[in-house]
Amino acid sequence: MTLPAASVIVVSRHRAAALGRCLMALAQQDHPQIEVIVVADPEGLAAAKATGLALKRVPFDEANISAARNLGLTVAAAPVVAFIDDDAVAEPTWISRLCAAFADPKVAAATGFVRGRNGISFQWKACEVDAFGFDHPLPDHAASYPGTPSRAVKTQGTNCAFRRAALLAIGGFDPALRFYLDEADVNLRLAGQGLTAVVPDAQVHHGFAASERRREDRVPTSLHEIAASSAVFLRRHAPDALEQETIPAIEAQRSRVADLRRARRVTEGEAAALLASLATGWDDGMARLLRPMKASAEPDAAFLQLPATGPRAGHVLAGRSWQRHHLLREAAKAVASGQIVTVICLSPSPRAHRMAFTADGIWLQSGGLFGWSTRQGPRLRFTPFRARIAEETARIAAFRPVDDVKPG
Repeated sequence: MTLPAASVIVVSRHRAAALGRCLMALAQQDHPQIEVIVVADPEGLAAAKATGLALKRVPFDEANISAARNLGLTVAAAPVVAFIDDDAVAEPTWISRLCAAFADPKVAAATGFVRGRNGISFQWKACEVDAFGFDHPLPDHAASYPGTPSRAVKTQGTNCAFRRAALLAIGGFDPALRFYLDEADVNLRLAGQGLTAVVPDAQVHHGFAASERRREDRVPTSLHEIAASSAVFLRRHAPDALEQETIPAIEAQRSRVADLRRARRVTEGEAAALLASLATGWDDGMARLLRPMKASAEPDAAFLQLPATGPRAGHVLAGRSWQRHHLLREAAKAVASGQIVTVICLSPSPRAHRMAFTADGIWLQSGGLFGWSTRQGPRLRFTPFRARIAEETARIAAFRPVDDVKPG
């Protein structure tokens, strides 16, 4: 099957280091025809340039991800446009598997699964979003679904793709939704344009890096934009809900603050500030201009291919924790020669496993020989080293190329 070409849009602001890692993973994609568009602040653009990769770089330094994505769309030349966050890294098979969904001409959008900070557990799977902004789980298997203006498959913002023509036909992203519910709004407005495919094997790892809205441990520092986006979303999709005495989306955020306070993750003063930002954000969202979402013009842009992507050899280097530095040195050499390399480095302990993508472009799985990786089954397992390496290799081979294994 011939895959359609893809434009991958990455929005970044004040996270240059994370952006560099994201771009390194995109350079390892097995899709042979992609372009990458970076929409970022000056520091991010400098980091993108420093990679030496052929990238389209678009300057933008405002806290509005919808406006930034729309700017990326204006220079996207491929028939499929995909989005990934700057604090995420994609498995090498990610974009090819998303693009494969568009072999069905009825598919207008596609979304994959998202692994969390430990690189193994899932942060997001499949769900629908309703007109009130609430999620509803879907089965975990691959399927395509029609949407309605009141309920549609939710494409995760850090792992999604659209037919460019369909996204332009609905006017792209709504700049009034500067952050939060931005893709949910697109999903509901896209109803009638075609099916949305859920592609479980198209996977990214999302780290939830710190930002001006949250700490590194995911505790929010402001709820202003969440409240503002909730107000805008309801005004557009469920205006009758604004007449209720209480707004469930806002009450959910109040409960969130209360839970954080009970867990002592925020101080009393921080909790009060969060609630104050919730109130001001709601007023802001109620006052924002809702522009008509008219079809956007087709961009007149040339395709800038990211060179050297496409299928390539994949290797696993495995060893004990005391061999870590040697393994990483050997892995770095293999990455420099154009290979996809996974290092599995285990200690004689029951530590849970983690998977990370390093600054050197290495997939590094660490943990204990007797610890669990998938967070299923018993936490403590007595498995011989080589048998454990074979088991973990079989698991990752579903998402990453593995041509040979070199156990230590």
